[in-house]
Amino acid sequence: MTTVIVIAGVMMSIAAVLTAYRLLDGPDTLDRLVAMDTLVAVSICGLALWAAYSMDTTLVPAIVALSLVGFIGSVSVARFRVRDDQ
Repeated sequence: MTTVIVIAGVMMSIAAVLTAYRLLDGPDTLDRLVAMDTLVAVSICGLALWAAYSMDTTLVPAIVALSLVGFIGSVSVARFRVRDDQ
């Protein structure tokens, strides 16, 4: 069980680094928005992985709140964004 959690943690760390690169180097705002959503999803998966490792269910409300904030943030940015070519 510990080996699986370590492998999943390493893979999520690699995903976070690649996503951070896309967030900083994105050619336009929609690429950055998708990268930010992906970074929020990776952090949610990291919290869920820690909750599974520690067998602690007190992190579940934090996971739900983070997913709600990520959803509302991405919808609001997509709704009110200004075009890049202006």
